[in-house]
Amino acid sequence: MKVFVKKSIEQLTNAVDAEGSLKRTLGAGSLIALGIGAIIGAGLFVRTAAAAGEHAGSAVTLSFIVAAIGCAFAGLCYAEFASIIPIAGSAYTYAYATMGEIVAWIIGWALILEYALGAATVSISWSEYANKLLGGSIPYEWCHSPMESVMVNGQSVHGIANLPALLILVILSLLLIKGTQESATVNGIIVFIKVAIVLVFIAIGWQFINPANHTPYLIPANAPDIIQQNGKPYSYAPFFNHGWGGIISGAGVVFFAFIGFDAVSTAAQEAKNPKRDMPIGILGSLVVCTILYILFSWVLTGVAPYTDFMKSGKEASVAYAISNYMHGYGWLSTMVTVAILAGFSSVILVMLMGQSRVFYTMSTDGLLPKVFSDLHPKFRTPYKSNMILFIFVGAFAAFVPGSVAGDLTSIGTLFAFILVCVGVILLRKTDPNLPRPFKTPLVPLVPILGIIVCAGMIVGLPHETQISALIWMVAGLLIYFGYSKKHSKLGNVSDILPKASDFEKQ
Repeated sequence: MKVFVKKSIEQLTNAVDAEGSLKRTLGAGSLIALGIGAIIGAGLFVRTAAAAGEHAGSAVTLSFIVAAIGCAFAGLCYAEFASIIPIAGSAYTYAYATMGEIVAWIIGWALILEYALGAATVSISWSEYANKLLGGSIPYEWCHSPMESVMVNGQSVHGIANLPALLILVILSLLLIKGTQESATVNGIIVFIKVAIVLVFIAIGWQFINPANHTPYLIPANAPDIIQQNGKPYSYAPFFNHGWGGIISGAGVVFFAFIGFDAVSTAAQEAKNPKRDMPIGILGSLVVCTILYILFSWVLTGVAPYTDFMKSGKEASVAYAISNYMHGYGWLSTMVTVAILAGFSSVILVMLMGQSRVFYTMSTDGLLPKVFSDLHPKFRTPYKSNMILFIFVGAFAAFVPGSVAGDLTSIGTLFAFILVCVGVILLRKTDPNLPRPFKTPLVPLVPILGIIVCAGMIVGLPHETQISALIWMVAGLLIYFGYSKKHSKLGNVSDILPKASDFEKQ
């Protein structure tokens, strides 16, 4: 069997008709709301502080711009594919049509880093904000991973397991098994709440900006070491920890804040007019969130000095800034925390749903065991996949720090974006006459720029993250050649496409 065998565009188009049970109910506005709902979450409220404290300082606003540019290039490529192939599966499906099975497997394996580890990272952030709301009543040992520690009364206290993160994952996994899904209306309400929180913080926080906190704008190479929350010194001397190098590295960190816009492409089959609405949904949500991110990061680093986010303000950074520098607005801190918890919950739910759908699609193609596509006899949901996913995500949430999981999520998504950009170039060459309702402008320039910017952000991430991701990819290839290649349904023409009855049962 050839590992580069492809699914034709015609086969994928026929699959849309076979999956007729999905109703086309989403307009451009709903798709933009879906994108904003998936994007605004832990990345903005937590990763901004991490990028500012560890790399970019006040210039984290520039890091957001760099990350947004990379996302814009990739978003244009996603928009072209989504208009050509209005079917669920996102980058995995696009790769199958342009680069063949093995690349589709690699991109599907990378999406695990995006959705599964993304859910783990957000659940860790959920835990941090929940503990803040409860006044820090949860002991440090039971809301942090074994890899984290803090100095208490001169003694080092190590984490044991992050139980609150596990709790929210259990609740949402059970909801998914039962078949509970957010409607476009509910998602719209959650988006309204999230955006309102960001706007309120920007409006009120602007009055508390201290210009001295934005000076110097770029962290100098000779910036003094910072004593971190765990008592260890942190140096800004390395190139990627200060100046323009810090901005690039910070872009790789805050890139996590943009993860989610590609989730819009998974709703292509439910768009009323995918040829027009999908590009609007993908690019529109990116524009709205980029503007909010730049304003938000400017206010956050203006209210609290970036050095605080290496000391005591690293967790629940927004609530920390309000409590310590915006006196008299304790109510805002509480409101922000409660609403962020609700927002985080929806993001976790979307990511767990997205991952289970990727698993289901890969399983129906034979690349993963059938257990991942087994449906519950009553709820008609991939319940076994949800349970396996909970064990995997829960292990990361309970025993791995959020910074590590977040960086792995970023590198997995960046890699997927690179392959989507490559796919646009290849499809233009292999099928130049294919009708393209939306065309990525300036091909191959835009895809190449997307590849360069995304690759640059990967280079700027910590070496430990890069090595971990490489190990993850090697493990994925071993699984492909050991199992997936032998069980792929592309070896049998009659099994290339799922049967319509399989989707009618969902």
